[in-house]
Amino acid sequence: MRAVIQRVSKASVEVEGKIVGAIENGFMVLLGVTHEDGEEDAKWLATKLAQMRVFSDEEDKMNLDISQVGGRILVVSQFTLYGATKKGNRPSFINAARPEQAEGLYQFFTSFLEECLGTSVECGVFGADMKVSLVNDGPVTLIMDTKNKE
Repeated sequence: MRAVIQRVSKASVEVEGKIVGAIENGFMVLLGVTHEDGEEDAKWLATKLAQMRVFSDEEDKMNLDISQVGGRILVVSQFTLYGATKKGNRPSFINAARPEQAEGLYQFFTSFLEECLGTSVECGVFGADMKVSLVNDGPVTLIMDTKNKE
């Protein structure tokens, strides 16, 4: 799994003109799934995300996790995170998992993340044409990949 995590002051996702997920302070997560991913990848990523200390403490140091600041998470499926651009000018998406596999792992990830946080997670609509809006706070943007554990 590959994720782009952005610390945001607000974020939302819209499908067919309707807001389907929105948060204030927290993380906007774009999540991609590849063929080799499984539940262990989802668990590792969700656990790391729930414990990531990138929110400011009283000394303005990135030392607090999302629960400590009362933050929320918005997760949006993003198969293009596995786009390969090595050859030509049009990305190849052969490394992205097929929707049948990816959707199940996306759902598993969000459910496990809710368990880790003890609260609900906002989501986009898997496979839909989505319009994502966000205000990146900091800005703080991280990329995590379960295959490299980074």
